[in-house]
Amino acid sequence: MKEIEATRAGSWLAGAGLRPTRQRLALASLLVGDGQHRHVTAESLHASARETGDVVSLATVYNTLRAFCDAGLLSEITVDGSRSYFDTRLDDHPHFFWEDTSQLADAPNDELEIARLPKTPQGGEVTRVDVIIRLRRA
Repeated sequence: MKEIEATRAGSWLAGAGLRPTRQRLALASLLVGDGQHRHVTAESLHASARETGDVVSLATVYNTLRAFCDAGLLSEITVDGSRSYFDTRLDDHPHFFWEDTSQLADAPNDELEIARLPKTPQGGEVTRVDVIIRLRRA
C-alpha cells in the first residue's frame, strides 16, 4: 500500500513540475496517497506527518503547502482571517464549516444555486466565488 501511495504522490508532484524532495513526497503522500480528497490545515498535516514518523518542521509544512498552491495542486480556503485550509479538490464547490470542531467539509455542489452576483467594479472581473456555509450543532 505504501508503494502505491508513494507512486501516486510522485506522479502528483511530477504533473505540476515540482521536484520530489523527501519532504514533498511525504506530505504529498499524506494529501493524495490514498486517492481521497481532503481539507487540511498546516497544523493538522504536520501532526499527521509526525504520526507516520516523517520528520518535517511546521515551517516546512507551511512552505510546502504554499508551493503546492502556487503549482496549482491545492486550493487555499480562508475561513476567517486567521485560519486557512488547503483542499485537494480543485473544482469550484461549496463547503460546510463546523464552528464547534473547526472542520471543513465539501457541500453538495448540485444543491447550490447562486442567482446573481453583484456588479463588479469597473476594471474588475470575478475570478472565483467561495461559498462557506457555517454550521453549529442544533
